[in-house]
Amino acid sequence: MDDARVAKVRLGRVLAPPARWALWRQGPRVVGYGLVTEAVAVVLALRPVPQAVDRRTLLVLGALLLLGVAQAETGRRVERNQRRVSAGPHINMTSAWTFAGVLLLPPLLLAALVGGLYLHLALRSWYRLPRVPAWRTVNNAAIILLSCHAAQGVLRLTGVEDIRAAITRGGAGAAAVVAAAVTFFVVNALLVLPARHEVGRTPLALFGTWSDNGLELTTLCLGALNALTLVTLPGLTALVLPPVLLLHRTVLVKQLEVAAHRDEKTGLYNAGGWRELAERTLGDARRHAAPFGLLMLDLDHFKQVNDTYGHLAGDAVLHAVAHTITSAVRGRADAVGRFGGEEFVVLLPGLAHPASAAVAERIRNAVSTLTVPVGQLSIKNLSASIGIAVYPTAGTSLQRLLDAADTALYHAKATGRNKVVHVADLV
Repeated sequence: MDDARVAKVRLGRVLAPPARWALWRQGPRVVGYGLVTEAVAVVLALRPVPQAVDRRTLLVLGALLLLGVAQAETGRRVERNQRRVSAGPHINMTSAWTFAGVLLLPPLLLAALVGGLYLHLALRSWYRLPRVPAWRTVNNAAIILLSCHAAQGVLRLTGVEDIRAAITRGGAGAAAVVAAAVTFFVVNALLVLPARHEVGRTPLALFGTWSDNGLELTTLCLGALNALTLVTLPGLTALVLPPVLLLHRTVLVKQLEVAAHRDEKTGLYNAGGWRELAERTLGDARRHAAPFGLLMLDLDHFKQVNDTYGHLAGDAVLHAVAHTITSAVRGRADAVGRFGGEEFVVLLPGLAHPASAAVAERIRNAVSTLTVPVGQLSIKNLSASIGIAVYPTAGTSLQRLLDAADTALYHAKATGRNKVVHVADLV
C-alpha cells in the first residue's frame, strides 16, 4: 500500500464516528478511567480563577507553545528511533514546557498549552507512528493537565501564586516550586497506572527505571528554569531548548544499548544478553558457593498457532507468554530470555531444586490459563514443557547447565508435554 493510501486509511480512523472509536475496544476499566480523567481535566481548566490574562501572559503562552513544538519537530527523528527501540513507557519531555506553564499561566491558558502541545504531537505522529491511537493521546493530555492542576494547587496552598511571587519569597518561594514539581511528578506517576491495559506487580513494572524517573525529574527542573528565565531574561528562554534535545538524544543512546541485549518481539533478553548475564551469575555463584536454577521452556504445538491463526497472532502469543513468565518470577532478581522461536530460558539466582521447581510449576500453570486476544478471536489452551537444571549439581559451566536443562525439556516433551521435569529425576 502506498503512502497516500496509508494516510487515507489512518485519517479515516481518526475521523471515524464516535461509535467506531478505538477507545470502545479497550477494557471497561480503561474506558471508564479515560472518560473520567478527561471530564475532570476539562472542569478544572474551566473553573474561574481571579488571575488576569494580559498581553504578557498570552506572549508567555505563545513562547511555550513555540518552544514545545520546536523541540518536538527538532527531535522527531530521535523520538521515532526511541519508540522503535523502547519496550517501556515513552517519555516525550513536554514537562519542560508544561511545568513552566504551571508556574506562569492561569488554568485556562495552561489547558490551552497542554492541549496545543498534544494536538501537535497527535498530528505529527498519526502518519508515522500508528501505534499511538487518538484516544491514548487525549488521555495522556488529560493526565498531564491533572498533574499540572495538582502542582498549581500546592502552589496556592503555600501562598505562592506563580514564579514571580516565588522570587519575592526567597527560600520559601523556592521550596514551594520544589513542592509543586514533586507533586507533578508523583501525581503523574500515579494517574498513569489505571490507564494501562496491564498494571505491573513490581516497582519497576509500575513506575519504570531509575533512569526513566530521573529523566522526568530533570525535565521538570528545566521547566522551572524555563519559567524563571521567561520572567527575568525572556531573550534567553531559547537556551532551554538545546539541553532538552541533548537529554532526548542521551535517552536514545541508552535505549539503543539496552536494545542490543533485548529481543525485539518480546522485550526479554535475547540469547546474547541472557548468556552474558548468566555468565556473571555463574561467576558470583562460584565465588560464594551458592546455587542457582536454570529453566528451559518450550511452548507446546506452537506451530499449530502460526498455521491456524497466522504469524502475527503467533507473535502476540509470544509477547503474552513473555509477560506471563516475567510476572511469575521474582522481578529483577530473575532473568528471563528468549533463545529463539518459542523457546525461553529463566535464570533463578540463589534457588536450588525445590524452589526452582516451584517457580517452574507457577510458570507452567500461568501459561495454561493464558488467553491471548487476537482481533475478534481469543487463543486459549496453551501449554508449556519446562526442563530444570541447578548449579552445581547439574553442571559447573553454563553450557553444561543448558545442555542438562535441554535434556530435561526433551524428556518433558517426549512424555506427554505440559509438564516440568528436573534433570536429576532422569538419573
